[in-house]
Amino acid sequence: MLQNLHVKNLALIEEADVEFGEGLNILSGETGAGKSIIIGSINMALGEKAPKEMLRKNADYALVELIFYVKNKNVLKQLKDMGIEIENDNLVVISRKIKNGRAISRVNGETTSATKVKQIASLLIDIHGQHEHQSLLNKKKHIEILDEFAKNELGNKKEKLAEVFSEYKKIITERENCNLNSEDRKRELSFLEFEVNEIEEANLVIGEDEELENKYKLFLNGKKIAEHLGSVKEITSGDVSGASEMLDRAMYEIQIVSEYDDKVADLANELMEINNLLSDFNHDLSGYMADMDFDEGAFYEIDKRLNLINRLKSKYGKTIDEILESLEEKSNRIEMLRDYDEYIAKLDVKIREKESELKEICQEVSDIRKDSAKKLTKAIKNALLDLNFLDVKFEMNFKQTKEYTSNGFDDAEFMISTNPGEPVRPLGKVASGGELSRIMLAIKTVMAQGDEIETLIFDEIDSGISGRTAQMVSEKMDILGASHQIICITHLPQIAAMANNHYLIEKSVQTKSDQSETTVSRIHNLDYEQSVEELARMLGGVEITDTVLQNAREMKELAAEKKLSTRKTTAN
Repeated sequence: MLQNLHVKNLALIEEADVEFGEGLNILSGETGAGKSIIIGSINMALGEKAPKEMLRKNADYALVELIFYVKNKNVLKQLKDMGIEIENDNLVVISRKIKNGRAISRVNGETTSATKVKQIASLLIDIHGQHEHQSLLNKKKHIEILDEFAKNELGNKKEKLAEVFSEYKKIITERENCNLNSEDRKRELSFLEFEVNEIEEANLVIGEDEELENKYKLFLNGKKIAEHLGSVKEITSGDVSGASEMLDRAMYEIQIVSEYDDKVADLANELMEINNLLSDFNHDLSGYMADMDFDEGAFYEIDKRLNLINRLKSKYGKTIDEILESLEEKSNRIEMLRDYDEYIAKLDVKIREKESELKEICQEVSDIRKDSAKKLTKAIKNALLDLNFLDVKFEMNFKQTKEYTSNGFDDAEFMISTNPGEPVRPLGKVASGGELSRIMLAIKTVMAQGDEIETLIFDEIDSGISGRTAQMVSEKMDILGASHQIICITHLPQIAAMANNHYLIEKSVQTKSDQSETTVSRIHNLDYEQSVEELARMLGGVEITDTVLQNAREMKELAAEKKLSTRKTTAN
């Protein structure tokens, strides 16, 4: 159940906070007061695209927050399976904030993608927009409704059907591609044999490329170290031009004159220490280079092997695994080309077998649909009778598609006759706008009896109806409100009179501190007397007389009596 709606800085709404109740919640107000903004804000919170014009002028951001209280244990389990953390209060809080052109959705405080929000919303709320009944003109919608009605009987058969159909199409496509003549086969066979031989001769081992690359890096660094240390040894060694030889000559020269001056003698001692340090360095350097293990031949073989593997990768796959998979595919292709006629014959057998399997499951699904269609159309017909279709026939006609599809071979559509003596005809060719809205309400009523969605929203379901029909629609909405939370935008007083909770949406012009004017919409929860006054406005238009008020009060009282009578009948 939708407990609370909070809207801020959206179109005409500066800030609004609405507490919805159980049963039938009615939203009414003058045309242009902002009723559509309420539904639009809910849609926006539930992941629909938010138009730029929805953001209130001069506002930094827009925010919509919905708080749902979930009673159904199965729905709670599905939400938890989707990773939604739900506390003991069973609340699901969905919010969406728009700022700087970016929209951020959160569910129970965690940032969530719009796609996931839509999945979550599909378990919590069903929104019937002003023009959704027009979808009934498309017969594809009819089989969707039927399948939803028959979902328990269908089980996983539709998923199995789609899987078998995919396998069937794959074999068909493979067979259609088998149009090689003898010369083409020879050329392809020769080329494939060359490629297979090239891969097989490499004797590839999974993981060897990584191991070789590691060794190559070590060898490459080792070679670089050896080259540079060789240069260092040449500079510091005892060769004629080396630092060691030069130091020996310097020692000889300074020793000749060291006895003449103590300072020179000190310098001679320093130079001797330098010479000793260099000797130690050269000794350590020679030891390090002697311990180095760089095998030029081994390095060459590693480099050669890596070049081979990388060349194969450039032709057959990014990894050795992919190369070996390519080898298997090419080997299978070679086998097929060598025994081409036998391969074609096997494919034809596979097609017949898979088609037989597909036909069988299509028939199973079709049988379930046809059986469920009888129950569905009977229930819808009864609901239509309750909605002032005096002599209505409602059926579902089944034809078979020319080809198999992932949804089976059923081509089904609703058929209706609204006048005595007239044959049933396709729904899309018969029903008017007002009739379509009532038919959709009848369908929603029937479908609601079997689904677990607790909240249903109807945006002007009363389109194109009036008088006695409007009264019967209101009674149907009331019955539906006994088992679901209904939020309904309406212009009809007959429907509004049935409200368990009545809300008025109105707009006004306000003067701001800088003397500029702004238009804002507000929503109020009406008490009994206020609801009567709103009904009077809906009945009487601009001028509300005492007579109109009295009519409104009587309408409210009659609605209460009707609700009580319905509850007693339902209880019995």
